[in-house]
Amino acid sequence: MARLAQTAGLTDIQQEILSTVRDFVDKEIIPVATELEHRDEYPQQIVDGLKELGLFGLMIPEEYGGLGESLLTYALCVEEIARGWMSVSGIINTHFIVAYMLKQHGTQEQKDHFLPRMAAGDIRGAFSMSEPALGSDVSAITSKAVKDGDEYVLNGQKMWLTNGGTSSLVAVLVRSDEGHPEGTAPHKSMTTFLVEKEPGFGEVRPGLTIPGKIDKMGYKGVDTTELIMDGLRIPANRVLGGETGRGFYQMMDGVEVGRVNVAARGCGVAQRAFELGVQYAQQRHTFGKPIAQHQAIQFKLAEMATKVEAAHAMMVNAARKKDSGERNDLEAGMAKYLASEYCKEVVEDAFRIHGGYGFSKEYEIERLYREAPMLLIGEGTAEIQKMIIGRRLLEEYRFQG
Repeated sequence: MARLAQTAGLTDIQQEILSTVRDFVDKEIIPVATELEHRDEYPQQIVDGLKELGLFGLMIPEEYGGLGESLLTYALCVEEIARGWMSVSGIINTHFIVAYMLKQHGTQEQKDHFLPRMAAGDIRGAFSMSEPALGSDVSAITSKAVKDGDEYVLNGQKMWLTNGGTSSLVAVLVRSDEGHPEGTAPHKSMTTFLVEKEPGFGEVRPGLTIPGKIDKMGYKGVDTTELIMDGLRIPANRVLGGETGRGFYQMMDGVEVGRVNVAARGCGVAQRAFELGVQYAQQRHTFGKPIAQHQAIQFKLAEMATKVEAAHAMMVNAARKKDSGERNDLEAGMAKYLASEYCKEVVEDAFRIHGGYGFSKEYEIERLYREAPMLLIGEGTAEIQKMIIGRRLLEEYRFQG
């Protein structure tokens, strides 16, 4: 039998890219991931390796120095990287969301200015929607931009910014009432600004502060931060697409890419958990035989493998739908929901197979057990995904009474 989560219909180039990434993960990420994660250390050597492979330009068009690959190729690469260490896939995820938003919605000047350096990995991207008091309620954003001549002045506090310290370009969503009369729907008075900054923490440019890393249960190594704007002045030519009031739609388009990414991460972590579980089950002996020969364990392995296959298939379907140019919010929501839930379940079953040793930091499954919960909330909680799925289903199956 072939290994789990194979993808039919890939080109020779896609297969070559995936083979290269898989080898990199096996040799450069898995052997060091747990040690770096326990130290909460940014994996600079791994990131440099991804840069050499050209991964930061994977989906950026060739005319800007990228590889011009599809979302499917990107998602399959993310799946492999997350199999090694989920935090590394987070480092490239926000970068690609910003690059995708620039490609789809940016002005020609913005594309020419940013995309070649993003493809080379010289500019690292991050994006910011959430705020301390709003969670998934994007319409409640209070951060604001006010027009002042040829500039905008931004004020407010953003939260849960992945790559907040290491990034040099942040796509920030704020309210911008200029040009939008009172009573305009909240989502029609939001604008995305392209904010350039120096990597690091503290005041990274006048009016912009990135406090230190938020200490997290898992998802370590990658920096998660706040972003505080206090009189931050941004030129008008750094409004994404050159037009205010389009930010919500631009961000939601990017988040669909992000949801496919989170689904891919769930698939990758689940695959690794299955690998660890099935390996340990053949090594550990109880009652005179490997525990893999006990029917109870075989049932667990069967359920785990089936969940890995199902999640992978839905993730691939969502990526291909987006690549086709069709609306994919239903498929992306389903894939993100199923993959993150199944990931949690597969990881927990692998943890149970390990018994007491799964609770030890010497075993890799302990790290996966702390990482999986992040996928339940990243890029929208399960409840948000179910709302999206339910609304879309009612659109497609509207009763004609």
